Amino acid sequence: MKIATSFLAGVLFIGTMGAINTAMAEDSIVAKDAITAGSYCHEKFPAIRPSTLGDDQPVLKDASVGDMIDFYGPCGENPRGKDQVEEQKLEELHQYFKE
Repeated sequence: MKIATSFLAGVLFIGTMGAINTAMAEDSIVAKDAITAGSYCHEKFPAIRPSTLGDDQPVLKDASVGDMIDFYGPCGENPRGKDQVEEQKLEELHQYFKE
């Protein structure tokens, strides 16, 4: 039983360290997996705050709150870039008319 408890504690510790390192990744990208080397990636990053979608420098939501973007596409995607701003504006518009 002691071995199982120690093993579980070790796994949790390593998982926590990995989550901290991932959360501190550059440009707020929480996860990034290269599907095809250098051209196609799966990324997860926080959504842009709706109040800043029209600003020159949009601000991302806190990653711990939720509203994560699950992105499949070019590896150089910028979470605050023009493409993401337009996509999230469109999504907000769809949500508005859905309600």
